[in-house]
Order: sequence, then structure tokens, then C-alpha cells
Amino acid sequence: MGVDGVDSAGTEEPGWEVDPEDESGAAVVATVGRQIKLWRETKGLRAAEFGDLVGYGEDMIRKIERGARIPRPEFLDKVDHVLGAGGLVAAMKKDVVEVRYPKKVRDLKRLEARAVEFCLYGTHNINGLLQTEEFAHALLRTWRPAYGPEELERLLAARMARQSIFDRSPGPEFSFVQEETTLRRPIGGRMVLRRQLERLLEVGELPNVEIQVMPTAHAGHPGTAGLIEVLKFGDGTAVGRADGDFNGRPVSDPKRLRILELRYGIIRAQALTPGESRAFIEQLLGET
Repeated sequence: MGVDGVDSAGTEEPGWEVDPEDESGAAVVATVGRQIKLWRETKGLRAAEFGDLVGYGEDMIRKIERGARIPRPEFLDKVDHVLGAGGLVAAMKKDVVEVRYPKKVRDLKRLEARAVEFCLYGTHNINGLLQTEEFAHALLRTWRPAYGPEELERLLAARMARQSIFDRSPGPEFSFVQEETTLRRPIGGRMVLRRQLERLLEVGELPNVEIQVMPTAHAGHPGTAGLIEVLKFGDGTAVGRADGDFNGRPVSDPKRLRILELRYGIIRAQALTPGESRAFIEQLLGET
């Protein structure tokens, strides 16, 4: 792989690396690669010739054909045009659109798609569902060991894709509680933080969204161990996790969920009301 996602020919690489531990995703990518190879061979093109036509090197074409690289949607469009596939290759974009995201993000997105109620308490960062793209990008760049450009792009795209949940109709109910410190830390700089605070005010206007702030001065609440997240589903079941319990792993056992719901209920009750929180965020915006 070249620097910043650029191949040896100086063009942007047409996809992302495949996670070898993502068996289901790797199977999808391998199938797509075989189909591209079949179309290429049907047209009587060698890999090098085909690469010249689509603007990529032979090595990159072979990586995609053997399922070692996840094709970008625009690459599949170009292949479809060059091979005269009449939309059959481009149609495979539906098969890879989710696979480009890390498996743990896909699993979370599937759970979120089923949820009818979200209870989300954040202690260190603004919840990913509420982040602007530039804030999320700046935040991901702070992690260590640092992500490479390609992985950073994948994670950012995955985080932004999750926010389509707000477009659902009817939408689920959202309850966010954010620690005050998450709203003050200038991730990405002052202007990035300003636009992030504006985003919170915007999302908070949605009728199915409540955003509350837990002031730093409020001591003794049961959220000091870390974040708490509970997703509730239409069939009455739920799944939750907390930094300080159950090794941070998702749980669905009613007894364990009761503990998380109890703590979240107390946190929510001790936080500023949605109206007070909105005024608080507006005050922070004025100070930023």
C-alpha cells in the first residue's frame, strides 16, 4: 500500500484492506472479487490490460479479484462501465457498502437499527451519534497507536453512517446524558467545538431526542465508573454495556440490565433537565 492510500502509480487506491478476522465480510469481498475476475476474463482482458483501462496497477486488480481488498463504490462503477456490464457489477455495491466498516461497528449498527429506545451516558467523549464529521475526525486522530489514513477513513465513514438512525420514521426515542467536561474539551480546536455544540442544539430540537448535561459540580452520582449504554427493542428485550461492569461486554441478562437501568435512571434524574441543558450548551457556545 502506498502513502495516504495512494498506489505506486500515484492514483488513489480503489478500496480498503480486508480484516482477516472478519470472516463474513471476507466472504462477501471474495465473492465480489471472483465476479469481477469472471467479467474481465469473459471480455478477454489480462489483469494488466484491465488495470490500464480503469486506471490502476495489475497488482491492485489482482488484490481485489482474490478478495484481499474491499472495492470502493466508485471503483465498481468504473469497472461496470469499462466492462460494459450493464449495471451488474455496479449492483454489487450493495454487497460491499456495509463490509467496508469494521465488524464491531456493523454489529452495533444492526443492534441500533432494531432499537426503539436509546439510553446513552457519556463520560469522556460526546456520543458518536451526536458528533459532527470534523469533530469525529479530530477525535479519532487522538487515539494511540495512531490510525493510518485508510483505517481512519473507514472508522469515520462508519461513525457517520450510524447517524442515519435519526432519519428513521417512526424514529426511536433517544436519551443522552453527557458529562460537562465532554462539552468543554476543544477537540479539533475552538471552531470545531463551536460547530459541535451547534450540532447538539440542532439534534436536541428533534421531538424524539433529549440531551441532558451532568454538571461537573454534581458529585456522587453512579456514573463515575464510565459510560453506560442501554438499547431497548420492540419485543421487550434489551442489551446494555458499561465501562465498569461485566468486563465492558454487552449483556442481555435481565438481572444485569436492571443494574444498568437503575444507574442510568439515577444519572438522568440528577442531570440538568433538557431545557436547562439546552441553556447550558447555549452558554458554552457563547463562551467558546
